[in-house]
Amino acid sequence: MLPHTSREEAREEARGQAREQAGNDAREAPGTSRDYAASLDARDPLAGFRDRFRLPPGVVYLDGNSLGALPDDVPAVVDDVVHRQWGTDLIRSWNTHDWWNAPTRVGDAIAPLIGAAPGQVVCGDSTSVHLFNALVAALRARSGRGVLLADPDTFPTDAYLADSAARLCGAEVRRVPAAEAAEVLRAEGTGVAVAAYNHVDYRTGELRDVAGITAAAHDTGALVLWDVCHTVGAVPVDADALDLDFVVGCTYKYLSGGPGSPAFLYIARRLHAGFDPALTGWHGHADPFAMEPAYRPADGIARARIGTPPLLSMLALEAALGVFGEAGIAAVRAKSLALTDLFITCADELGLEVATPRPHARRGSQVAVRHPEAHAVMAALVDRGVIGDVRPPDILRFGFNALYVSFADVVAAAEALGDVLASGAHRDPKYTVRNTVT
Repeated sequence: MLPHTSREEAREEARGQAREQAGNDAREAPGTSRDYAASLDARDPLAGFRDRFRLPPGVVYLDGNSLGALPDDVPAVVDDVVHRQWGTDLIRSWNTHDWWNAPTRVGDAIAPLIGAAPGQVVCGDSTSVHLFNALVAALRARSGRGVLLADPDTFPTDAYLADSAARLCGAEVRRVPAAEAAEVLRAEGTGVAVAAYNHVDYRTGELRDVAGITAAAHDTGALVLWDVCHTVGAVPVDADALDLDFVVGCTYKYLSGGPGSPAFLYIARRLHAGFDPALTGWHGHADPFAMEPAYRPADGIARARIGTPPLLSMLALEAALGVFGEAGIAAVRAKSLALTDLFITCADELGLEVATPRPHARRGSQVAVRHPEAHAVMAALVDRGVIGDVRPPDILRFGFNALYVSFADVVAAAEALGDVLASGAHRDPKYTVRNTVT
């Protein structure tokens, strides 16, 4: 070591050498080699679905947990909706192309992916709107209780809306980590109206104990709302079997509905008659075209409709969902676990800290690794054609959509990550500039 070299520089040099060796080992190890990945792809029953998505050449896309890749079935449908249904048939399409029933029809297409029987899911509006409506309805349904239980580590939108719904209904938000929720509910849940949790930690990919928290809430008379935005289409939910109350999810991540595609809301059938939301639009009226001055809710899940849905996005989503009926969510989940197993092994061999739980029962469909220069590392990876994203303070997040991510992609991404770290490419000053969206 040169006399003017600091201890920290020496340590960093040693770490760099270790990372370089780990990268070499990862490329040579049979369990993470390109040949091994090729053998897995050759035996993959879902391999053929990759061709059903439009993926740019030279890109390893591991950000489908933020925005799914474009399904090949979507462009033609959108073209037809724009040019024929809207362009030629005009307003008649509400009847001739059944635009009116799209929210419940698409809801029924989503239902099997969350383990729900038909007639309990409606699609339309945004995740935020559905979360707000469901939280207010739950608080109203348990009006004698004044606590909304929420996860302090929830996705920000969920936290903001919990506070807003509680203010509107005169309730208190109590933030309890998901790992402690069931115990708190059992011990002091008589004042809880609703517990609102994410199915998975959006940063680390840790799955929550849906069955345990739901059962504990029901034992004390509380309702539960589950946000499945970061799992629907990748992890089975089993809404009916687990006796869930409310489930909200977006459709532009693993479901590949497209940017801004409408969200969905599941309401257990036993709660339909008492569903009293904050937002009561005319599409949820019992007789919308009677134009009555007072609101009368429709029967069933239709009462969760609000206003005119975004039809272009809705019908694009409907086209995107077709592939799930062919593949089956069980097969998707099995491959997802295999993909994330492989990536975790690669990350271990690169000497990286993996923040994602290793047991399958506790893992979603993403892998998070920690690095103090996460933004710069990801920017360098994106330049090399490996696209993931970053979550503060130090999470590199890689999402695995089993319908179009291959095992070869996993190894290629790990190789690129190892090369970036070993070479120090991420220290290029251009990678210190952060984009608006990360």
